[in-house]
This record gives sequence, C-alpha cells and structure tokens, in this order.
Amino acid sequence: MKKFSLIYLFWGLVFIVFPLFLILAHSFSSNTDLADFAFTLDNFSRFFEPLYVKILLTSLVLAGVSTILCLIIGYPVAYIISQMSEKVRNNMILIFIIPMWMNFLLRTYAWLTLLGNKGLINKFIGLFGWGPWNLMYNSKAIMIGMVYNFLPFMVLPIYTVLLKMDKKLIEAAKDLGANDFKVFMKVILPLSLPGIYTGITMVFIPAISTFVVPNLLGGNNFYLIGNLIEKQFTFTGDWGFGSAISMILIVIMLLILIIPKLFNGKIKTSEIGGGL
Repeated sequence: MKKFSLIYLFWGLVFIVFPLFLILAHSFSSNTDLADFAFTLDNFSRFFEPLYVKILLTSLVLAGVSTILCLIIGYPVAYIISQMSEKVRNNMILIFIIPMWMNFLLRTYAWLTLLGNKGLINKFIGLFGWGPWNLMYNSKAIMIGMVYNFLPFMVLPIYTVLLKMDKKLIEAAKDLGANDFKVFMKVILPLSLPGIYTGITMVFIPAISTFVVPNLLGGNNFYLIGNLIEKQFTFTGDWGFGSAISMILIVIMLLILIIPKLFNGKIKTSEIGGGL
C-alpha cells in the first residue's frame, strides 16, 4: 500500500505543490523570467490600490450572495429529496448530476440563449405583452449563472448528511412533544450543519474565482477577481501581478476552509434537542 501511496505523493508534488511554488515565486519577482529573479513586494502593494480592492469586494459580494441563494434554494431541495423513496430520490439526484457532465463553458453559453433580449425568456413573457427585460450583462445574470452552475455543490453534501441522519433522534424528539418546527430547529438543522458548511465552501470558492460566468453573462460591465487574474496571464503578460492576486485569493480560500472548523464541525448528540 505504501508503494501506491508514493504515486499519489509524486502526483501531488508535481501537479499541486510545484505549480503553487511557481506562483509564489512569480508573486515576489519583478521579472517574468524566474531565472532573473528579483525580490519585490510591489506586486502585492499594487493590489491594494482602490481599483483592485473594489474588484475584490465586488467579487466577494457576488460570490456571497450567490452562495446564500444556493443555500436558500438547495437546502429545501435536499431535504425534500431525502424524504422520498430510494428509487425516486436516486432519480432526482441524477437530475442534478447529469448537467455537471456537460462542459462548464457550454452550460454557461446556454444562458445566453435564455437571457438575451431575443432569448427564450423574453419571448415567453412577450406572449403576455411584457418586456423585453434587460436580463443580460448585469449582476443578476452573473448570479443566475453562478447559482445554476454551483447549486449541485450545495445540494449534494446537504442531501448526503440528511440521508445519513439517525431517524431515531427525530422520533425521540416527537415523542417528547416537539412539533415539526421544533424538530427541524432543534434536531434536523443542527445535525445538517456539517453538510451546510461543506456546501457553502464548495460553492463560495469556485464562485469567487470564476471568470467564465462574468465574461459571458456580465460582458464588460463587471470585472471580477477571476477575470483580473486571467487578463494578467493571457493579455497583459504581467505574471508577477497575476501571481500576487492568485496568492491573495488562495489565502482568502484557506480562511474560508478554516472558518467551519472553528464551529467544531461535528455537533455532539448530547447538545442536540436541548430545550425541547
């Protein structure tokens, strides 16, 4: 087994650690060619200019709102599916998984035909004498794209936790006289918190770093942190600044991963149902 684990260790070093080391080295270099490495902090200090801070804040807000929307939509969906029979819930989960087999870019492109001024949505509301509504190239379009693409990442972990929940705890709460609302607030919700934390992490991290959705659905009206990083590597050729932004984004992502652990992740059974 140790021999097989060495393969994964080698893979991690080559495709994870080494690329991260290169990004870190570029972020502290004033030259694109690392052979002429010259230490500098200018790449990081440049990021804290008002323009780039505004882009970061806009990215955080849009990613945060999209994550909240995914939670508001995803939790009830995951709960309802978890209460269905095994055959039905397996089919319902498959409906969420199948779109993920399609390329991310193609899924986002599909919304262009739906949200455009002559798209299917505007054509439909036009039948009632409304519209056309301006649904493209704004923050609403970006959030729709994010929610659509990342909603399965919220539903699946919550669904998994709810499915594995010990039903005897719910029955015990009802035997003690708790109504459905109290059962949910005192038993189901606390037990599902690990799934909620996982879902929030899995949605927020790709949402804050995405650049495809803002590019296609936001047009030139919204420039998010993912777009800024992409432009530094593909257009301006400023690898040092792009790497510095990437490192700052990695730090933000690590903080997001650490925060759930501060809540102790697992809820002790003895603490659930207090005050029933």
